[in-house]
Amino acid sequence: MSHSKISSIPIIDLSKLDGSDATRAEFLKELRVAARDVGFFYLINHGVDPTLLSQVQGTSRDFFALPQAEKDRVAMVNSRHFRGYNRAASERTRGQPDWREQFDLGAERQPIPQTEHSPAWSRLQGPNQWPEALPELKLLLLNWQKAMTAMSLKILRAFAESLSLPVDSFDPLYGDKPNEHIKLIRYPGRGENESNQGVGAHKDSGFLSFLLQDQQKGLQVEVEEGRWVDALPIEGSFVVNIGELLELATNGYLRATVHRVVAPPVGKERLSLAFFLGAKLDAVVPVFQLPSELAAQANGPESDPQNPLLRDVGWNYLKGRLRSHPDVAERYYSELLVS
Repeated sequence: MSHSKISSIPIIDLSKLDGSDATRAEFLKELRVAARDVGFFYLINHGVDPTLLSQVQGTSRDFFALPQAEKDRVAMVNSRHFRGYNRAASERTRGQPDWREQFDLGAERQPIPQTEHSPAWSRLQGPNQWPEALPELKLLLLNWQKAMTAMSLKILRAFAESLSLPVDSFDPLYGDKPNEHIKLIRYPGRGENESNQGVGAHKDSGFLSFLLQDQQKGLQVEVEEGRWVDALPIEGSFVVNIGELLELATNGYLRATVHRVVAPPVGKERLSLAFFLGAKLDAVVPVFQLPSELAAQANGPESDPQNPLLRDVGWNYLKGRLRSHPDVAERYYSELLVS
């Protein structure tokens, strides 16, 4: 399919993976084509409990409705692990403020003990901050994280199979410590004379990203340079996109696609819940040997000169966080900042 023909985002039905051999083969082909041609797809029949999803949406709205002082008590600037709450316009993409308030959490793990030789990225692992005013948030989000990790690892194995690689090819990259990152995001309405950058144009840095949208549109995908397609909400689906790690691992056969969010108009808001599956922090991403007919179509990964790709997962991840959150960078990582 040539990119000029792409006018919509494909829909992939995960239940087909457990169907007959023919149905499964059809699913794997659809998955590979969607990830190669568009880098984005809707995932339906994904098996994550719809009741859990609506609870997560409801409790996320409750979090954003807390008094500002309560949200600020779990501000990200308190966490060297880049966990916690950010007010709208405190995160930046391509140097411009993003008009969204958000709450970030990762895998709930102990910090890695530090020595003078510890790489700076090893400070990323650690506990989350949790709002005392909303105690039910912790258990609910950790349950959702667990469900999303199980489902996303199933998809990652399907990707290996769709590329004619051994089904467990990517397993060593996440091992027992995959980088499970959740972002609860609320986009407030913006006036006609205000910046409508909900989040600026960017690619995601991990393996796979999953987005649970509400009914308010806003997500746009760049299907070819300068041409954007709306990823309109589809009830019960996740919007899935390929991250830079999969683009790197397949030498550019799969593509991490640039996307952005346009803020809703005044009087509206948009709630978006994102789950990112990444590799473990100490992994180095190899290039996997694809079958010759696929390898011939791999163009090499596209590296943005302003944001070069790194094969060292921890450094790649930290680089993105430092750029997005200058206040946290200054407080905990000042030795890495170029003055």
